[in-house]
Amino acid sequence: MKWTKNADNWVAALVMLPSVILIAIFVYYFIAKTGYTSLTDWGKDPSQALSAHPKIKFIGFENYKDLFTGLINGRFRQDLVSTFFFTLFFIAGCLSVGLGLAMFLDRSPKGEGLFRTIFLFPMSLSFIVTGTIWRWMLQPQGGVNQLPSLVGLPPGKFGWLTSREQVFQFDWNSLPLFTALVVAMVLLWVAFSAFRNGFRRRALTALASAGLLIAWAFTLGSSVQLLPFEEKHGFNLAFIGILIAAIWQMSGYTMALYLAGLRGIPEELREAARADGASEFQLYQRIIFPLLAPITLSAMIILGHISLKIFDLIFAMAGADNAPTDVPALLLYVTAFRSNQLATGAAIGTILLILVAFIIVPYLRSQLRSEVRR
Repeated sequence: MKWTKNADNWVAALVMLPSVILIAIFVYYFIAKTGYTSLTDWGKDPSQALSAHPKIKFIGFENYKDLFTGLINGRFRQDLVSTFFFTLFFIAGCLSVGLGLAMFLDRSPKGEGLFRTIFLFPMSLSFIVTGTIWRWMLQPQGGVNQLPSLVGLPPGKFGWLTSREQVFQFDWNSLPLFTALVVAMVLLWVAFSAFRNGFRRRALTALASAGLLIAWAFTLGSSVQLLPFEEKHGFNLAFIGILIAAIWQMSGYTMALYLAGLRGIPEELREAARADGASEFQLYQRIIFPLLAPITLSAMIILGHISLKIFDLIFAMAGADNAPTDVPALLLYVTAFRSNQLATGAAIGTILLILVAFIIVPYLRSQLRSEVRR
């Protein structure tokens, strides 16, 4: 019996070995290679950029410093801000539209199968196809801007993909202050959750850390200057068209998740709440929405990771050279493969990887913990 078990372990290891080798080479090796490249000056000298044997010098974190504080890298900083707002509105839009559609289908309307197919259809398209379709419809001189003319009104003039008007602007020098306050809010939430679950030491540690961050933010935080001048960044209204296209495609995904969650709630639980005098609003507020919280978290993780690295939809709708709709992934493409500044492009890619890891790793850790407990 022991020999059979050892043989099974060896067979399983041999079956998995090719996949492990391929992942080690084509994922982790290239991640490490990109990280190292970002710490060099590869591409600073145009004559060495595409040389067969380039002379590369290790310069540490100089590329990262230039991206966040360099005078000529304002485009990258604007791209980070654009990605933040795009992610925020994209997640909120997909969750709200998907939940609304799921609540509609949960009532088993007539023609439910047809409605479900219509709502899920955009998800079957690639972002390239979606971007091409919506680019035709959102041309500033045509498309939806011409709809008012069908009823005798003047055509619309909104620059869907070209507007340079910004809202929610802030000074880049305020980034350390805002970051400290956001981290403090997260720590306060951790402290509240720990207190509620009985982990007093963890709660006190998180609470003390949050207090220190808030004290630093309101005393020394405003004195930190990343740039020697004021640099305003905000949400560019040209992204509204891209947000509409992205939400149109991915809201069917969240609808499917929420519909599965709603159909999984026992009808007896709803009937018991109604028998106790709960209104429909209270039923959703006190019972249904809390039960859907794990689904909401999973959807937020998936949508957040999609929005952070989005490339194909924006490339198809606006191209790589349209500054109002630029994001870090597009800037990475232009910097590394057009300008041949390979080290700077690698630094942008590494930053994107870190941002995605901040979202994915805690989620995977919590999922693995829950599986172990089971």
